[in-house]
Amino acid sequence: MATLTGVQQISGVDWYETAGAEKKAWRLSLVTYGKCVYWVNGDKQIMEKGELLLIPAGVPYYGKSIPTLTHTQVVIEWSEEAEAGLSVIDREEAVKHKPGCYELIQERLKIIQQQWQERPSYYVKMIEALLTEVLIYVSRELDRGRIAPDKHLHVERMKSYIDRHYREKITKEELGDAVGITPNYAAALFKSVTGQTISQYVHAQRMKRAAYLLTESQLTIQEIATFLGYQDISYFYRVYKRITGSAPSDLLHERPRTV
Repeated sequence: MATLTGVQQISGVDWYETAGAEKKAWRLSLVTYGKCVYWVNGDKQIMEKGELLLIPAGVPYYGKSIPTLTHTQVVIEWSEEAEAGLSVIDREEAVKHKPGCYELIQERLKIIQQQWQERPSYYVKMIEALLTEVLIYVSRELDRGRIAPDKHLHVERMKSYIDRHYREKITKEELGDAVGITPNYAAALFKSVTGQTISQYVHAQRMKRAAYLLTESQLTIQEIATFLGYQDISYFYRVYKRITGSAPSDLLHERPRTV
């Protein structure tokens, strides 16, 4: 079982880090903004937003920011192997991968960060479970083989369409038209690459916006639900709790005070 030794978010333009073969910790990095660069066993890896790098324990590396380019990466380190039988862990070399289910992995790492910082009861078990889930997602994609660039492109265009229209009802027919493929193929391709159905992705994007509005606006929960396309506030509550694990009202105390 994995034993967490560190969870951090690295940001900026002056990051530099190095580790030799004596470091007996696994390292998982997900770049969420910009670019940075790693040298792993002497091999140069330019990491861009949406890419993941897994470095096994004992593999030397150093990484740094690219001059004048800011970046953000989430880094998880652990001192023992995670759940046995996962193909991404069974490899002895570093793995660079652009996960199709990037949003799922990013969300799991965000929760790991929160658990590590807040340390509620059973947070270690929660982090272990979430880390194993992330490694399962990556292993499944690696086992399935490299996603063809045209498929990645189709899915990225569908995501862009959803990001522009997430407040509306979005169908597979609309997405198929947006990228020039049949509706059924659009739905199947989206699920196979992202690990989410179209509906699940739309709800997730709405909940990200909801979290922002709950903390940064003075709108009521009913107004936020309506703005995001939910006429039934009880349904909005259920979706929000299912995706975030908390109730919308839990964020209201973080709002800025009005004069």
